[in-house]
Amino acid sequence: MLLNSLRLSFTASPAPEAQTALAQLTRLYGHAPIDDSDVVVALGGDGFMLQTMHQTINTGKRIYGMNCGSVGFLMNDYRCEGLHERINAAVENDLHPLQMQTINADGTQSTALAINEVYLFRQSYQAAKLKVTIDGHVRLEELICDGLMIATPAGSTAYNLSAHGPILPLEAPLLAMTPVSAFRPRRWRGALLPDRVCVEIEILEPEKRPVNAVADNTEVKSVLSVRISQSSDRTARILSDPDHSWSERILAEQFSD
Repeated sequence: MLLNSLRLSFTASPAPEAQTALAQLTRLYGHAPIDDSDVVVALGGDGFMLQTMHQTINTGKRIYGMNCGSVGFLMNDYRCEGLHERINAAVENDLHPLQMQTINADGTQSTALAINEVYLFRQSYQAAKLKVTIDGHVRLEELICDGLMIATPAGSTAYNLSAHGPILPLEAPLLAMTPVSAFRPRRWRGALLPDRVCVEIEILEPEKRPVNAVADNTEVKSVLSVRISQSSDRTARILSDPDHSWSERILAEQFSD
């Protein structure tokens, strides 16, 4: 593709810094409707980047994020000059989200996608009791904890890391299963799973110990069971600067203080 032939569609969070960047960049590069664009440029923080990724899954659109927010781990540095050159030189990563399917206490069922993690957490003052089955084999008859998450490599540096879960290289075909404040089994600290597995979690004593389930920013209240598997037929396409790629950022996190 010719250097300046990229059709760019800009989207921004409501934050004043992001809105200022939006105005500046559209003046410099124009603005194509998202359906007619080659690349979607997301301006904001990590939360807005995740939102944009969800909106563009399976559209074939590539996303190039620039940090105009508070954290920006998932984003490239913001610079207004040389944007076509940066995008043409960028490294692409294709991410397959997790699919969360729940059966709920009110008789309904829900489905949601997670690029970072699926997280179950207790709804009341009492700890959750969970039964964990992986590919049809019961691995934990009873896990008593405040919560349990299944994180992708892309999400392993987010809440998973805060809960003392492992950082996974972006290319690793793995998922991290990480408990939050596990009480029983006392010494269980989580597990690494192949990304092809199906995880089923049954909530024990759901009326006494209600549990909610979250896939990224989609929350389902009072679930009875949750099924989690990789959605291999859905793809989010992400672009990052070669000297600051997602793979490098995740690897560097393992050596940071």
